[in-house]
Amino acid sequence: MSKQRTLEQERANAAWDRVSAAKRQSYAKKYGQLAKGAAAEIQVNGLGQVVSFWRAKHEVEHRALYTDVSNWLRRKVTGHDDVMAWIVDEQTTSNQYRRATAEAIAFLTWLKRFAEAELGGS
Repeated sequence: MSKQRTLEQERANAAWDRVSAAKRQSYAKKYGQLAKGAAAEIQVNGLGQVVSFWRAKHEVEHRALYTDVSNWLRRKVTGHDDVMAWIVDEQTTSNQYRRATAEAIAFLTWLKRFAEAELGGS
C-alpha cells in the first residue's frame, strides 16, 4: 500500500525540519519570534516586500527565514533558487505570484506552530 503524503503533511514536515535546525542555533529565539509574525506580515505588506526586507537584513535569523521560505517556494511553486529573482522576473504572472503568496502563508502557518512549541519566546 502506497503512502502518498498530502501537501499539508509536506508543509508540516518541512516546517518541523526548519524549526528543528533553527533550535540548534544561537539565533533560535529570534528566528522563532520572526517566524511567528511572518505570515501576518505577508498578508499586510505582500510577499515581495517582506522577503526583500528579510533578504536585505544582515541578521542571521532574517537570512535563515528568507532561505527557508525561498527553498519551500522553489520546491512547490517557483522552481527558482531565489524567490526575489523569481518575483521580479517579467515572466512571473500575477496568478503565479498569488499562488506563491498563498503557499508561503500556508508554510509559515506550520512554521509558526512549531516555533511556538519548540523555540519559546514571546
